[in-house]
Amino acid sequence: MTYEETVETINNIRRFGNLSGVEITARMLDVLGHPEQGIKKIHIAGTNGKGSVSAFLCEILSRAGFRVGMFTSPHLVDFRERIKVNGEMISKEDTARLGSTLLKQDFGVHPTMFDYCLAMAVLYFKEQNCNVIILETGMGGRMDSTNALGTPEVSVITKIGYDHMTVLGNTLEEIASEKAGIIKEGTRLVMESQEPNVLQVLLQRASEVGVRSCEVVEPDWICDTRCDENGQSFSFREYGTFSMNMLGVHQYENAAAAILAAKAFFAEIKPDEKQCKEELRCIREGIYHTYWMGRMEVLSHRPFLLVDGAHNSNGVAALRDSLIALFPGEKFHFIMGVMADKDYEKMVELLLPLAKDFRTVTVESSRALQAEELSCCIREKGVPAECSSLADCFLEVKGGGTEKTVAFGSLYFIGELEAMVRL
Repeated sequence: MTYEETVETINNIRRFGNLSGVEITARMLDVLGHPEQGIKKIHIAGTNGKGSVSAFLCEILSRAGFRVGMFTSPHLVDFRERIKVNGEMISKEDTARLGSTLLKQDFGVHPTMFDYCLAMAVLYFKEQNCNVIILETGMGGRMDSTNALGTPEVSVITKIGYDHMTVLGNTLEEIASEKAGIIKEGTRLVMESQEPNVLQVLLQRASEVGVRSCEVVEPDWICDTRCDENGQSFSFREYGTFSMNMLGVHQYENAAAAILAAKAFFAEIKPDEKQCKEELRCIREGIYHTYWMGRMEVLSHRPFLLVDGAHNSNGVAALRDSLIALFPGEKFHFIMGVMADKDYEKMVELLLPLAKDFRTVTVESSRALQAEELSCCIREKGVPAECSSLADCFLEVKGGGTEKTVAFGSLYFIGELEAMVRL
């Protein structure tokens, strides 16, 4: 099979199976001879921030001399974004070779698209002699495919909010319980700050299974924050000042979680004092050089276009706070495309005070909220809104002069826009 045929076949496989992801992947790994064994792991779950924390950690550990495999989802522009080694995407040739092999294999179960992607990643990381894998959960944690890869050296829980409620539960406590399923006996646990009821669920799970250590990011530890559209800086605990190119007030805590997770991972090596100083340098440089496409990313300054994969109310609240911090007193043209199962009314309400108007688009997905329905919802709240094609929105932005446009919503939609800009 060619690369294009392989990717098309995998992309067209159903997203949900009859068995849970963890059961399917466990069987696949057994048939494949457990290629995940012998590789250290960092496992990351949460509602928002998983990808950013993964990217920070990959950059930090790569600079510390590790060969780092990173598995994330979804991709924005290129399927191969899901599988990287030290920041470099898997080649098309390796994707076709490994994908074809997996598709021909009889695993005795019916893997989903995500299961095939994960199996491909693990095989590739083994071939590439990776000594650490960073794993981002797809959905939840307890039943997620990535949870079949054994006990990680470090587990990270990012911010938890309402998302995938039809699968994970209707309350924050239920959602937290599912995501807490990645916490296993013997792991070192790092968590971002949470709502009190959520934190209680997570800490109870940590106590029940017996983690080796547990640290929770305290927002008060993050101080001296400064930002503009070219970058940000902050001070964190005794570790001093960090600069980063990533934008968004939420990235301060994502970076802090990555710092603690890296320190926890390095603790497994039991370094001497000289190595500790070297590791802090790697952490500082890694935070500065991290880039994560589609997250508070300025694609163009003139005309101004910023894109953000804020696809739920928690993400939009962070987007709102970031825009206020970066551009105090300004209002924006918003382009919005979301899935129908998201809390889109609350997302809109959060941005109303900052909006000049909205353009709505229909994402290319069977789960998409129709653009006309979304624009009607916005107009009922007293703000101008029109539905449009993404191509027309892009042309309007190009002729927008000095006014600022912010596109946000589904990562699939952000990926389409990223691809247009890169043409």
